Amino acid sequence: MTKVYVSTVIPAPAASVWQVVRDFNGLPGWTPFVAESRIEQGAKSDQVGCIRNFRLKDGGVIRERLLALSDYDLSCSYAILESPMAVENYIATLSLTPVTDGNATFAEWQADFDCPPERESALVQQIGSGVFQTAFNALKQRFGR
Repeated sequence: MTKVYVSTVIPAPAASVWQVVRDFNGLPGWTPFVAESRIEQGAKSDQVGCIRNFRLKDGGVIRERLLALSDYDLSCSYAILESPMAVENYIATLSLTPVTDGNATFAEWQADFDCPPERESALVQQIGSGVFQTAFNALKQRFGR
């Protein structure tokens, strides 16, 4: 199993960052690489089990199922159902922790998945830098630094 882990500090209170990232259908509003998103079958975007279907700006389509959402823990987990990345058993968790010194947020995003061995290095780079870190950088810009 392959693991990707990225963390950062966002210069804003965790509750403020959580209000942005908790919307499972909100990727177009805070990531620079998602063009559009919809929740299938009219489900609510905070309903565990709902499926988001989104299109990347490069044209790729990804479907993900929300596995867990906790306003108490400020975390959400999801699984990829369909993606052009050729990953299997993909489970990711995005979690936020308040940093009391400076009223900031410690953000972590991690994923575990299976993939062909020859694709592992490229996928770790693509997901870690191209998705997780890029999204974190967009959040940091959004909140002022």
